[in-house]
Amino acid sequence: MRIVPRVPPFDRPATYNDLVKLPDNLVAEIADGELHASPRPAFPHAEAGTVLGGRLVPPFHEGRGGPGGWYIVYEPELHFGANVLVPDWGGWRRTRMPHRPETAYATLPPDWVCEILSPSTSSFDRATKLAIYAREGVPWAWLIDPLARTLEVLKLENGRWTILATHAGTEVVRAEPFEAIELELAALWGETT
Repeated sequence: MRIVPRVPPFDRPATYNDLVKLPDNLVAEIADGELHASPRPAFPHAEAGTVLGGRLVPPFHEGRGGPGGWYIVYEPELHFGANVLVPDWGGWRRTRMPHRPETAYATLPPDWVCEILSPSTSSFDRATKLAIYAREGVPWAWLIDPLARTLEVLKLENGRWTILATHAGTEVVRAEPFEAIELELAALWGETT
């Protein structure tokens, strides 16, 4: 997988019109004026994302076996001014967003984002995107690395990210803001039978 920063020919900040001209098989984002495009993720990334959604959506989005009270959305398109980001997962507490938007994107920052790291996107996710999420006041971020088999839980405190926990391997964890359930990390890595 390869990330393509500032897809040419740009001698100006990228616009949403530039983004929509890219092929549909790319995940396209605009961060601080630069257009970033990457192909669909490799299987370990996709599997971790699928399993994560399967664990979080029933108890938090639907309220089955958990407290409910969230919108949990796969690859939401987020518009923060000129920035357009697409995290792997985003979640909004329904108390902050009582009705989901009818548009293809959200302008209200999520309460939680999850980025599933790939070798080619890790630095973009960790540096550029986390900085924008912090500026927008997103309270929690998860960074999942399926190759390193880790889950980092970050919380925004005084405008800076604090690492609350780094979980690895086959731990069974309770991770903010979804500590109401146990999450088996082995399932994210495809290690369950």
